Amino acid sequence: MIAALAVHSRQLSDQQFRDFFSLLLKGASDERNYVKKAVNWALRQMGKRNLSLHDAAISLPGQIRVIPSKTARWIAADALRELSRESTIKQVRQKIAKNTNR
Repeated sequence: MIAALAVHSRQLSDQQFRDFFSLLLKGASDERNYVKKAVNWALRQMGKRNLSLHDAAISLPGQIRVIPSKTARWIAADALRELSRESTIKQVRQKIAKNTNR
């Protein structure tokens, strides 16, 4: 649900998405495959929403990485890998440019 909101909801504020970070931290150590993938997907989609959330989403894997769990380490590494890519950063900047031209 969080990932879908990050992609489709125009009404939610950045702070409302930041409020979801505590849920992501809580779910990061859950070893169930669907939960692991959902946390990862939500984090990546929130980070692609705009530069402010991108910066916040880049810092969250650092907090997730220290959780003593193989699942948490995977989520942190995978999310950070995608959010740090130049193509992802370029995509976020283009989205901002597109929205300011409306």
